[in-house]
Amino acid sequence: MIRLPPHAPGMRIGLFGGSFDPPHEGHLHVSRVALRRLRLDRLWWLATPGNPLKETKGLRPLAERIAAAKRLARDPRIVVTGLEARIGARYTADTLRYLHRHCPGVRFVWIMGADNLLQFDRWRHWDEIVRTTPIAVFDRPGATFKAMAAKAAQRFAFARVGESDAPLLANRRPPAFVYLHGPRIAQSSTALRRSRSRRADRTAGLQARIQPIARPCAD
Repeated sequence: MIRLPPHAPGMRIGLFGGSFDPPHEGHLHVSRVALRRLRLDRLWWLATPGNPLKETKGLRPLAERIAAAKRLARDPRIVVTGLEARIGARYTADTLRYLHRHCPGVRFVWIMGADNLLQFDRWRHWDEIVRTTPIAVFDRPGATFKAMAAKAAQRFAFARVGESDAPLLANRRPPAFVYLHGPRIAQSSTALRRSRSRRADRTAGLQARIQPIARPCAD
């Protein structure tokens, strides 16, 4: 038996997937905005075993990432889960199929950044995701003007709803998506991991250059 976070028919639950390595204030900011503007009851952070489209070398163990995310998510409405690893789902489409099948009546909304919308058409069964689950896209630095020209955004342009209708998104029949603007935080887990890796490399290089000083033995 797979134990899912608490849920019930009629609940409006946001799904926010990511490596969360490390979790940061940007995750928390988007989550709080989503809870408010989409009028969600809960938001689940889906800590993924690894993004198939990103470099996973150096990714910290899932249990460590979940623990760190729980320490950061200081809101009782935010639930951190390693659900995808437990059900053996590598792709978002697999996760959504599982949740729609096992959580009948729950109104799920997929949460994603505009930077992901740029490459959304590379996701496995991305058109199925759009046709089965409403999507909320959050503006990201560097993607504001490019995101809506992305292949996925163009194909489903007819399904875009205005920001003023964002509170109704969870109850809309998909395909339906909203692009939300507002204050942004430029942090990203990928950039933070690269910075962490560079610091580790510098530390290792410094340690390698430090040689122990030989002392003469006393007779």
